[in-house]
Amino acid sequence: MGPGTKGNMRKIWIKSWILLGVTFPVFAMNLQQEIDLHGEWRFEIGDNTDYAEADYDDSNWELIQVPGTWENEGFPGYDGFAWYRIRFFIPKDLRSKVLYFKLGRIDDADRVYLNGNLIGGKGNFPPEYKTAFNVKRIYFIPKGFVRFGAENTLAIKVFDHQGSGGITNGEIGLYSRLDILKLAVNLSGYWKFSPGDSSHWANSDYDDQHWDLIRVPGYWEEQGYDNLDGYAWYRKSFSFPKALNREKVMLVLGYINDADQVFLNGIEVGKTGNLNKYPKSGKRKNHLNEERAYFILSQLFRKNQLNVICIRVFDYGRVGGISKGYIGLTTHSEYLKYSKRKGP
Repeated sequence: MGPGTKGNMRKIWIKSWILLGVTFPVFAMNLQQEIDLHGEWRFEIGDNTDYAEADYDDSNWELIQVPGTWENEGFPGYDGFAWYRIRFFIPKDLRSKVLYFKLGRIDDADRVYLNGNLIGGKGNFPPEYKTAFNVKRIYFIPKGFVRFGAENTLAIKVFDHQGSGGITNGEIGLYSRLDILKLAVNLSGYWKFSPGDSSHWANSDYDDQHWDLIRVPGYWEEQGYDNLDGYAWYRKSFSFPKALNREKVMLVLGYINDADQVFLNGIEVGKTGNLNKYPKSGKRKNHLNEERAYFILSQLFRKNQLNVICIRVFDYGRVGGISKGYIGLTTHSEYLKYSKRKGP
């Protein structure tokens, strides 16, 4: 794949990414309901990309109870695509909280949009169909997609292959996370990304303008890099806040599949797992369920210019990348409190 082809793909994937028809583990979180979304939703069979948009006129759609199978709500025997939509108010006082949607179980595959922005999905639509009917849907909500103090529109595209279809059961609503980590610098968002491997990519002055953009956290298979195993690199520039000058600082990088080596301004600050080769069958130590956190010496940060974090990742197979969790800088004291709230 040449640079031009990859660049064109990124323009597409930044707007919307394809999620694989595999299930990923949902790590335990302490969630508190803020808005109950059980009840009547707007519903329409068929498929139209306009249905995802916040201002689409759905006034002529049917009303359907959520959760519940659509076969029991007036659409017996229907298999195929359908859309759900609901409008609801999100108060301003939720702006300071970390928010998630819990959407129960959906039969079979789904894509979820908030105010026209894709925030997640499970399973795979035809022609690469794969069900995720028994997976609980819990989706992180980026704050930039939320209209605080205003009406918001949640739209869900569902594909049912056979049998019962729809948002079938479970807890439905907007939730805040209680076991939160306060980040002094939030580094989630888009990072520079390149498959392959080169020691030069750890240098802070390396020119990465030709690299692609990728969403962090998020599996790279979700963002156009199907079948990518082996090495890949992430790079991100940021300013160091004066408020951290007298603090002990932790760099947290969520969960990474499978091994990683981390550089700050060209200096290695930590690593987890084996990045040197594919381990022999049966001898691989799996680190994908280990949350990454590295202590950083204060003198390594540049106080009056941009800092550069570079992360070398090696994926053994299946899915890879900086997959989920908190991404950013926090104080050592905040990290210790978070660790106690999170538990073992």
